[in-house]
Amino acid sequence: MSDKDAVVARIREVGVLPVVRAASADGALRATDALLAGGLPLAEITLTVPGAIALIGRLARERSEVLVGAGSVTDAGAARACVEAGARFIVCPALDLEIVAYCRSQHVTVLPGALTPTEVVAAWNGGADFVKVFPVGALGGPAYIRSLKAPLPQAELVPTGGVTRSNVADYIAAGAAAVGAGADLTAGSAEQVSAAARAYVEAVRAARKA
Repeated sequence: MSDKDAVVARIREVGVLPVVRAASADGALRATDALLAGGLPLAEITLTVPGAIALIGRLARERSEVLVGAGSVTDAGAARACVEAGARFIVCPALDLEIVAYCRSQHVTVLPGALTPTEVVAAWNGGADFVKVFPVGALGGPAYIRSLKAPLPQAELVPTGGVTRSNVADYIAAGAAAVGAGADLTAGSAEQVSAAARAYVEAVRAARKA
């Protein structure tokens, strides 16, 4: 299994992709450690975090147990800088096929953003490993994912934007490969973040068993 295949399998297995936004790199690091303590060994460090690329490099060097990636990536140059720092997956808020092509050339997992069926198909056919459906809460949440999956069962969808502890199981039941979760999961004290991580992991596990 290639590294890229392992990353794809890991995201699918865990089922929760934490979106780490913070006012400082130290805050993002603390959140990442709290997520890990709660059973979530993944972290999407958004480029809105001050010093995000340096933090990605630090996590890649010092937290081998964490699968670290970059989020809010909006151009291929930024994607390249993140990959060179050690990011093992790239997440975008919108569909940029240049970023997808770059990631494919580097054998790096990529999750471009899309919202409409046309965008989802373009992202998937363009080579996305997963399609980040964002902002899913604005278009009906789990019901929208179910509607997309009916004609597009092959597309691996990761709904983001509106996912909470109260509806994460509904997204999995609707056919999501995983979910992206931000403030509901990563905000608060270390203890609160760890508790939220445990709740998300259990919700995904229970939904898949059901």
